[in-house]
Amino acid sequence: MDKKDFEKENVFGLGRENTAFAKFFTGKSYLNPLTEAGEGKLFFANVTFEPGCRNNWHIHHATAGGGQILLCTAGEGWYAEWGKDPRSLKPGDVVVIPAEVKHWHGAKKDSWFSHIAVEAPGENTSNEWLEAVTDEEYSKLR
Repeated sequence: MDKKDFEKENVFGLGRENTAFAKFFTGKSYLNPLTEAGEGKLFFANVTFEPGCRNNWHIHHATAGGGQILLCTAGEGWYAEWGKDPRSLKPGDVVVIPAEVKHWHGAKKDSWFSHIAVEAPGENTSNEWLEAVTDEEYSKLR
């Protein structure tokens, strides 16, 4: 999906370039917070990935509860858990990621991609950023 068609579909907006977390991404991502951090128990943000962009492997830690939920809203992307086959994502897909699961997500090579990221409430939550998804791993995705 090209950017023009993607922008018609991306109802939550591109937001700003995600420079604060750029070191944990291959390619450019954009962040559009939909709620204010600390405003309620949940924080929602629209995350947009340019074609080929993906985040590093990472884990959402928690001693109870926690994890992340992805609500796919525009374009096409990928989600992968360590040791499992990657899952193709399209608008309307929902990914529930329990705490302590090593995973990554991002856009397909030829499409922009957006999802709303929801950090699930939990106890003693933290995020651990790990190694990048290599170009070799990523290029195998079809």
